Amino acid sequence: MTAIPYRTALIVGAGSGISAAVARALARSGIAVGLAARNVGKLAPLAAETKAAAFEADAAEPDAVSGLFAAFEARFGAPEVVLYNASGRLRGALAELDVEAVRATLAVTAFGGFLVAREAARRMIPLGRGAILFTGASASVKGFAGSAPFAMGKFALRGLAESAARELGPKGIHVAHFVIDGTVRRAERPGSPERADSTLDPAAIAEAYLAVLAQPPSAWSFAIDLRPAVEPF
Repeated sequence: MTAIPYRTALIVGAGSGISAAVARALARSGIAVGLAARNVGKLAPLAAETKAAAFEADAAEPDAVSGLFAAFEARFGAPEVVLYNASGRLRGALAELDVEAVRATLAVTAFGGFLVAREAARRMIPLGRGAILFTGASASVKGFAGSAPFAMGKFALRGLAESAARELGPKGIHVAHFVIDGTVRRAERPGSPERADSTLDPAAIAEAYLAVLAQPPSAWSFAIDLRPAVEPF
């Protein structure tokens, strides 16, 4: 595999699961990592493990996002990899959903993705290189009953990724969207040992993210679907 050609990475919406696995994989590859979340206290163990810097930021607030990038840049220089992993989840019957709760969900999942992509592009375009990755979900391509706000946000995020890929690819910036189509394994939800391949291993997901970062420009992937070998449907 081609070596990853980047030196710095910023993960927005960092926590456990996918983002933590990607942070570990990036750190093992010698890439300096920044972790951003609204609650930075929860990031302390991961930051210590990966020698990452933790930044407090609300991805849905324009000033917070621009401040986040300025703080990262002051410490590491311009981020060469940016992963948008934040999302808002809201379930409920369509006729009974709270309007402001839906607005907040869309702000985090979709508008936040735009804000982060915009700041990343502003820094990567002058460099002529970089990678912007988006974590999607099953809801990026199919809506489920009782989960309209999540699907709305994830569909919008996929549209953003597709548009950004076509606009920024010719400028040397690799944009890729990942559909995580299944249940991600967690410590509190490890799954059945008899059906180990029925859930997605975060470490395996991270391997796919890094493999995309290592792709040569003549054969970039822009959309990746990851699903377990054994599906419950």
